Amino acid sequence: MIKIIIERRIMPGLEEEYEAAARDAIRHSLGAPGFIGGESLVEFGHSDRRLMITKWRDLRAWKEWHQSETRARVMQGLLPLLTEDERIRIYAATSV
Repeated sequence: MIKIIIERRIMPGLEEEYEAAARDAIRHSLGAPGFIGGESLVEFGHSDRRLMITKWRDLRAWKEWHQSETRARVMQGLLPLLTEDERIRIYAATSV
């Protein structure tokens, strides 16, 4: 299993529009092969900063979703609400 961390900065005043677009994105990812789950977080004191944490079966499943036409369509509703490009980081569990 891997976790994808996505950081986003939202244009001031567009938080409600972002929330609706983000819910739509999660709804679409629910049907993606290999999607396990996810959550959306807002940074305390900074309503313009969001963090998405999603879990995927493996890197291949994430890449297929990330490059899919469905995600591209969903992102058309999100991208205009952001002040900068989203930052995506990929994490895998280590044996400790």
